[in-house]
Parts: sequence; structure tokens; C-alpha cells
Amino acid sequence: MNLYEHTIIARQDTSPSEIKQLTEKYSKIVKKNEGEIVKTENWGLLNLSYLIKKNKKGSYIHFKIKGKGNVVDALEKNEAIDKKLLRYLTVKVKEFDLDTNYFSKKDENEKKESIKN
Repeated sequence: MNLYEHTIIARQDTSPSEIKQLTEKYSKIVKKNEGEIVKTENWGLLNLSYLIKKNKKGSYIHFKIKGKGNVVDALEKNEAIDKKLLRYLTVKVKEFDLDTNYFSKKDENEKKESIKN
């Protein structure tokens, strides 16, 4: 089994319920192709580095996926025709970092660090 980190960027005008529907849609595609979603993270609405299809911001959704190469092929085939998405990216990794949440607010990170010390 291969390990993948897969990120999609939805349009900035996508509602929270539509974000949830997108997450469920792509989770079902992974399961249908004998893959397993280890973790799903909603990074929220973030600024883009440059305009993409006249959008300054995008809603990021990140998946950590375990599966074969056909899982990625099926995902990207469906995402290429989805009008709600701006971009998608898949990276093959050797292992997952399940502990660090890079896009949590600084207050939460400071609380976690003070608890550890």
C-alpha cells in the first residue's frame, strides 16, 4: 500500500455545507477504489499566492490516504471535471505526520505547548 497526501482547493464562494459534500464525495471515491482515508483536515479559507480563475482565496481540504495508484487516478479524474475546485495536488509520502496540525490557530498551539511543559 502506498501513502499519499492529497489536497484540494475549492472556490472561495463555496459554502460550508458544500465543503462537507465535497469531502464526502471524494472520501467515497477513495473507499470505492479500495483505499483508506487515514485523516481528513479542513484547513479553511486561505489566501492564494496568485489569482486562480479570478479567485483570491480558496477553501483547502487535505486528505491522508492509504491505497494503490488507481485511487489517485480515480480522484484526479473526478476532480478535473469538478467546477467547484480550483486546484488539486497529490504527493506520495513515506510516512504520515498525524500529530502536527499546521493550520490550527496560534492560541491552540500555545495551549498545547504549555500543557506539555
